[in-house]
Amino acid sequence: MLEEGKVFSIYPEGTRSPDGRLYRGRTGIARLAMMTGAPVVPFAIIGTDKIQPGGAGFPRPGRVTVRFGEAMEFSRYEGMDRDRYVLRAVTDSVMAEVMRLSGQEYVDMYATKAKEAA
Repeated sequence: MLEEGKVFSIYPEGTRSPDGRLYRGRTGIARLAMMTGAPVVPFAIIGTDKIQPGGAGFPRPGRVTVRFGEAMEFSRYEGMDRDRYVLRAVTDSVMAEVMRLSGQEYVDMYATKAKEAA
């Protein structure tokens, strides 16, 4: 899809936040962007925890806000899509922008690990 110029959406955390905070992103978003040359448009969806709390079956009526950031491109890392440090740096830069857009507190831990620990 990305190589054809189509839009593709991915949630870098890989799961819903267990407590409303923003958790460490998985590097798949960086890998996709770097392998295809596609820009990343960071976005934040605010209010989903109120209309559909974790474990809830159907959404409740409510308001959700979506905030989009500026497109981010990573052509300076061309050919480095297998370097785990570059993948982490790209992912962290995207997550920093999501944090800015959402206003969420950032936790440098994978959300799946936080869920396991709870």
